[in-house]
Amino acid sequence: MKQVFRSRTALVLGWIWMAFAAFNAVDLIVRYSGPSSLAAAAVLGVLTALVFVACLRPAVVLTEDGVLVRNPLRNASVPLAGVDEVAVSHAIKITSGGESVRCWTPQTSARERAAAVRRGTSASTGGRYKTEPTRSKGEQAAAEALAGRTHADWVAEQITERAEAAKRAAVRNTGRVTAAPVDGAGARATEPDVTGAGAMKVTWAPSALAALLAAAVLVIAAILA
Repeated sequence: MKQVFRSRTALVLGWIWMAFAAFNAVDLIVRYSGPSSLAAAAVLGVLTALVFVACLRPAVVLTEDGVLVRNPLRNASVPLAGVDEVAVSHAIKITSGGESVRCWTPQTSARERAAAVRRGTSASTGGRYKTEPTRSKGEQAAAEALAGRTHADWVAEQITERAEAAKRAAVRNTGRVTAAPVDGAGARATEPDVTGAGAMKVTWAPSALAALLAAAVLVIAAILA
């Protein structure tokens, strides 16, 4: 199952800007007036490229086989069985085979962390106000389990759980490698080592480079006009 995690706020603002940019681009084409229109198009192009790179492109894509981290300018792919550690500070950090990558999104701000802690404190006392109904044991346990957790924490847990499941599946599929008996000494079995399996691959993002190149072409055209 494919899951895509990103900042909802950045996504909404990004598409609002794209609609605004498209409207203005059509207006510039219809009312083209020479160098001034090219200059306006260059500014619009640069801002649109930055919005695409910083707001619309970044995401963490979790599939059955691995994790794809789409940062503004680069992509980092890690096989699930190769994930060694997933840590969260203000951002999610994935470590694999001695290399690590920080995810541009989702991130956790100090304000969001404090709000999560306050929700957990409220949950443990049975409600923020005395007039609120008392929670059942099940609701109380669920609230305490989520106390202090942010969206980034939840995403990190999803990655960790899928990585652990992939490692267990690798062990089951490989099974035990049994050596033939030597001089009647019996069989020898070894467990396959799945720690650090696979390798992190970091590449430049073609879509981000294309957007920045298009913006650069508009800037050059405006300067030469």
